[in-house]
Amino acid sequence: QLQLVESGGGLVQPGGSLRLSCAASGFTLDDYAIGWFRRAPGKEREGVSCISRTGGIAFYTDSVKGRFTISRDNAKNTVYLQMNSLSLEDTAIYYCAAGRRVTAQTMCTMTPSGAYWGQGSQVTVSS
Repeated sequence: QLQLVESGGGLVQPGGSLRLSCAASGFTLDDYAIGWFRRAPGKEREGVSCISRTGGIAFYTDSVKGRFTISRDNAKNTVYLQMNSLSLEDTAIYYCAAGRRVTAQTMCTMTPSGAYWGQGSQVTVSS
């Protein structure tokens, strides 16, 4: 069974940090570009950060540049999103997705219809 599982979400105060993990089972991630997406209440899904198959290229949406860092460990079949300086506006459900034959930017901006998705992890930033 092909599966992506996110973990690491939770409640954090403004200015705090969290690290999300996206672990794959049933397939290997090194053939896939991986993306982190989020959906905040009342808003559309947004591509937050995406990384190429080899990890050499990363894309970030403007609102998280300089605060979030995406990385991947293909040996562990896992992708990470380090989130620093979190603000109230970062509150959302965060999802990871895996797509083939796409660049990092395309993965975030035009996610392929055949991408695999995780179930999501809630991140709440609140004082």
